[in-house]
Amino acid sequence: MSTIEASLTDWNALADRVLAGHQLTREEGSAILESSDDDILDLLAATFRIRRTYFGKTVQLYQLKNAKSGLCPEDCGYCSQSIVSDAPMEKYTIANERVLMEGAAQAKENQAKTYCIVASGRGPTNREIDHVCDVVQKIKQEYGLHICACLGLLKPDQAKRLAEAGVDRINHNLNTSRRYYAEICTTHTYQDRLDTLQVAHDAGMELCSGLIVGMGEDDNDVLDAVFELRELNVKSIPVNFLHAIDGTPLEAKHELTPRYCLKSLCLLRMVHPATEIRIAGGREVNLRSMQAMGLYAANSIFVSDYLTTSGQEPSDDFKMLEDVGFEIIMGGHEMSS
Repeated sequence: MSTIEASLTDWNALADRVLAGHQLTREEGSAILESSDDDILDLLAATFRIRRTYFGKTVQLYQLKNAKSGLCPEDCGYCSQSIVSDAPMEKYTIANERVLMEGAAQAKENQAKTYCIVASGRGPTNREIDHVCDVVQKIKQEYGLHICACLGLLKPDQAKRLAEAGVDRINHNLNTSRRYYAEICTTHTYQDRLDTLQVAHDAGMELCSGLIVGMGEDDNDVLDAVFELRELNVKSIPVNFLHAIDGTPLEAKHELTPRYCLKSLCLLRMVHPATEIRIAGGREVNLRSMQAMGLYAANSIFVSDYLTTSGQEPSDDFKMLEDVGFEIIMGGHEMSS
């Protein structure tokens, strides 16, 4: 049996190769997604060896603030804030300083390392950029939080101003593959998203970009997105599992099992051994009783609520982490071998 053939069934051998510097191949990635459910514990154990090498048993918490809700002209099929959604939800323009500062205070209280400021819409106005920049400077001074901003498509001068104000990282998810992208959105392109990531990189900010699993894509689309993220050298990867919301075009999509979600997380860790991987939206709905097992691959989660859906109580997250013997880390320290 060849080395590659052996690695497709021997997860520990594959983990050894990754730890020795091997870059996972597409064939090996496909084997992870197609693996038997009976292999899930062996796969997780092998994946955890990689996760433990780079991050120990630490978990970093993120807290998200929906700073501008609804009012979006884009037609992303998964999103309750899009123009094609009939989902009932609160709509408001960008939150004022008091609201954003209160969110930062809550993030600090919940032991979050990073505070994520998210605004709906195709992209921010210059006035919104000015407002975010002003508030970010105050958050940095008062709470010292790591700041990630997700504001839509950015222009070079806007990205530069955000970086100068102290925004550490820009989130702009690929969501899916280039091939499948038009199936979930037609008002902007996959290339538009890549362009915004490039603009953020050029401005000196870190890149946060991930995907949504469970939108009707196939394994090849998942693999395309995961390997594209490796080419982009992103620093943080949020892995969302579709939470099908009534009133959205994808309301009838309920394709995921907890086992497939775990395999997806193992794939991400094997392809991105030293990158922060965060279990994001849909965690509670799709992983359900197996949420804690996802942390044997991922090393980060959102605490509290998401954009328009509720997460479990922070106290439940803290208890889950305690039960599996993981430690919340507030700073940016990462462990390595």
